[in-house]
Amino acid sequence: MRAAGWKWLIARRLSQALFVALFLAGPLAGLWVVEGTLASSLTLGVLPLTDPLILLQSLLARHWPEATALLGAAIVVAGYLLVGGRAYCSWVCPLNPVTDAAHWLRVKLGLREGVTISPRLRLWVLAGALAASALFGTLAWELVNPVTITHRALVFGGGVMWLVAVGVFVFDLAIARRGWCGHLCPVGAAYGLIGKGSLLRVSAVRREACDDCMDCYAVCPEPRVLTPALRGKAKGFGPVILSGDCTNCGRCIDVCPQDVFGFASRFDKREQTIGPQQGEYVP
Repeated sequence: MRAAGWKWLIARRLSQALFVALFLAGPLAGLWVVEGTLASSLTLGVLPLTDPLILLQSLLARHWPEATALLGAAIVVAGYLLVGGRAYCSWVCPLNPVTDAAHWLRVKLGLREGVTISPRLRLWVLAGALAASALFGTLAWELVNPVTITHRALVFGGGVMWLVAVGVFVFDLAIARRGWCGHLCPVGAAYGLIGKGSLLRVSAVRREACDDCMDCYAVCPEPRVLTPALRGKAKGFGPVILSGDCTNCGRCIDVCPQDVFGFASRFDKREQTIGPQQGEYVP
């Protein structure tokens, strides 16, 4: 790994810590910058933010939300259409450090892949959660959502609630690689659907420099999204990773010794090629 191999990881941890700190500032210090939880909050008393999945469950459960909740969901959707829907998973979600830690320990212990679970399962979990909300007239997924439970434990404290985060850690460590975020979480699935059209993307802008070291595949939480952009030129695939499953975590950018990856617009299909004489990379 090159010297700058931690830049985006450190930025993500600071982002996650900042979000937790903003929510903790009220209950612990009386500084109410943000009121509420990740499900629905009000910042500085004027900016509402609502998880779109929460809003959809509410509508299906026939609980008509207030206008501020509708506005908050619209703001969130607009934001993630700019930066990538699943950026929530890698830059905001309090469970991300837990699942990353489980993956790190997996690698250190040399554990194999474990149980094979289709990534499409999370779409079925999402559909099931929405169907249950409509059937039972309640926000069904929020009754068991580890993200919500962990966030409440962080903000309000809560004994046994920490067991949920421990359960996710054990699941990812002992049962399935990146199992929770990559295969089961319907929140990530919902943001992935939003993120398919997002503006900010990761691009393999120097893909001709790739030396097949596989470092990017080793750290990527959704490694299958790399292949079309990295190796699909002969099949007509551009260098931009367009999959909604990409979390825009930046780890591929961090670890690549050849500087293959970078952030770009989804419409920026330019890439660098090898110069014919000097063997250097030129735009």
